[in-house]
Amino acid sequence: MRVVIADDAVLLREGLVRLLTEHGHEVVAAVGDGTTLVEAIVAHRPDVSIVDVRMPPSHTDEGLRAAVEARRLVPRTPILVLSQYVEVSYADDLLATVKPGGAGGGGIGYLLKDRVAAIDEFLDALRRVATGGTVLDPEVVGQLLVRRRRDDPLRELTPREREVLSLMAEGRSNTAIARALVVSDGAVEKHVRNIFTKLQLPPDEEQHRRVLAVLAYLRG
Repeated sequence: MRVVIADDAVLLREGLVRLLTEHGHEVVAAVGDGTTLVEAIVAHRPDVSIVDVRMPPSHTDEGLRAAVEARRLVPRTPILVLSQYVEVSYADDLLATVKPGGAGGGGIGYLLKDRVAAIDEFLDALRRVATGGTVLDPEVVGQLLVRRRRDDPLRELTPREREVLSLMAEGRSNTAIARALVVSDGAVEKHVRNIFTKLQLPPDEEQHRRVLAVLAYLRG
C-alpha cells in the first residue's frame, strides 16, 4: 500500500515509517502538520493515510480537521485516525464524512495509539480501512453508545442482533463475528439480513448497507 503519515511526534512518525516499510508498504509522505497532510493527500492520492488528531499549532483537533478537509477534496480517500484518548466529538466528525448514497464511502478508522503496539492487529486495521472498511476502537464504540438518544431507532433489534451490530462496528467480518459469538456463519448472515430489514436498508448498489447500519447504531 502507498501510505501518508501525519504525526508531529517525530519518534512515533519515524517508527510508523519503519514499521510499514518493513512490512512491504511504501510511505509516500511523512508530515507533521495538518496543512501539509492535506497537500500530501491531494498530491499523492495514497491508498490510506494515518493521521494524529492533535497537531500544531494548537494541538487540539488540527489533524482531524485536516482529515475531514482531505476527504472533501479527495472523496473516499481512506483515513485511519490515531488518538491518545477517546475524543467522542472528533469520532462523530470523522464518521460524518461517510455519507448515505455512496457520496463519502467507507475507508474510515479511529484507533487509540495504544493499539499500534499490537502490530498485527494494527496492520490488519490499516488494510481494512484501505479497502473501504470502517474500523473503530472498542473504547470509541463504547463511549459513542453512551450518547445514544432516547428515541433509539434500533429499538426493534433483538439483543443478539445488537451484539452482532456492535461487532460489525468494530470492523469484524461475518466469519469473525461467528467465531466471537460461537455460532455458524449462516446464523450471522441471517442476523445481518434482519438488521438491514429492521433499519430499512434495502439492497442498493449505490449504498454500503454495512457502513450505514453501523452509523445508525453509533448515532442512534
